[in-house]
Amino acid sequence: MTTEPTARSVPRASEGHAHVRRLIVGQGLAAVVDALFLVWLTLFVLELSEPGVGTGLVLVAVALPRALLLLPAGVLVDRLGPAPVMVVSAWLRVAVLLGLGALVVFTSPSLATVALLGGLLGVADAAYFPAALALLPAVVPDEKLARVNGLVQGAESGGDLVGPALAAGCVAAVGFAATLGGIAAMAALAAVALSTLLRVARRRGAGSGADAGDGERLSSARALGAGLKYAWRDPLVRGMLAAIALINIAVVGPVLVGGAVLADQRLGGAGSLGVVLSGFGLGSLAGSLVAGWRPPARRGWAVIGGVAAIGAGMAGLAAVTHVVAATAVVSLIGVGSAFLGVVVVATLQERVPEGLLGRVLSLVVLATVAFDPFSYVLAGFLLPYGTTTLFLLCGGAVLACACLVATSPAIRSLR
Repeated sequence: MTTEPTARSVPRASEGHAHVRRLIVGQGLAAVVDALFLVWLTLFVLELSEPGVGTGLVLVAVALPRALLLLPAGVLVDRLGPAPVMVVSAWLRVAVLLGLGALVVFTSPSLATVALLGGLLGVADAAYFPAALALLPAVVPDEKLARVNGLVQGAESGGDLVGPALAAGCVAAVGFAATLGGIAAMAALAAVALSTLLRVARRRGAGSGADAGDGERLSSARALGAGLKYAWRDPLVRGMLAAIALINIAVVGPVLVGGAVLADQRLGGAGSLGVVLSGFGLGSLAGSLVAGWRPPARRGWAVIGGVAAIGAGMAGLAAVTHVVAATAVVSLIGVGSAFLGVVVVATLQERVPEGLLGRVLSLVVLATVAFDPFSYVLAGFLLPYGTTTLFLLCGGAVLACACLVATSPAIRSLR
């Protein structure tokens, strides 16, 4: 008879700061690698062909497998355990980067070849993200989960902030091949650091999956269905996932697409968009570190406040007429987004049963990346009515979401 996965029952006392440091270094380096490689890939594709369909197809080749395989990857994480899935995917990243580097050095790769290797990286990402998030509770004590999440997400925000300038500067200085070699070396260092956690995870019971009971294993389809059913029936998980998805739809496209139009019309030219978006990066970095260093005592109201801050920032963009004001407002959106991300992930890591954690966290990652196309379509549909209308409607939708979240007893009472 199949049994339901149960919550973690064995306390995870710290075995020393060394494991936590290696986890932060490994996952932090992996986040920086992601930011650098995306910029490198964009520049390299533009070098191979003129801007157009080819560039978009290569970027889609990376994003599409990641989005399609996230949920099956969550099942894999729960079945095999987060540690081996994370380590294998980290080394797969290294192998793909080295293979692409060899092609860049010795041949002139076609767009199709680059797209194929980019797709393999998307497959690795689909497995890596839920596994990396699910591993934290096995290595980090509960009381440090928020801090470690804040540091890891802070590394990601820092990579997003400095990645474009750093990658572009390295390409200009030493060329595409040497820059990619440096990125591959960083990925290898990350994989080495993460590989050292396999033994720790096994000792704490996370080296192998919990997706079985009494010798009977659920089929992959049934296991995925069980994860979706759990997420739908648990009001805390359902509310958080809905908020993340709505924020993704209402913010990503309007900020990038609407922000470009806003910069051109009101802020002195399209060049000011980079300054404004750097404000988002700084805000994200600050929000991650603050949420990790000083976790809120009342998490439910922190979640509500994070959603409200994002909504207020979006609505505030409707009124800005100067680049400094726009940067400050976008920084508020970044602070709210990063703070919310740290609190939500740490809460789910603590509360979701271990045997379902990979599937639930894969839903969280999916909610943050899968709705980008819809967000761009929404921005394109509303832009003809003006940037003021765009930002007021999107900000109002997020503020309404904050009100709805505040009506949920499960979220409101969260501590």
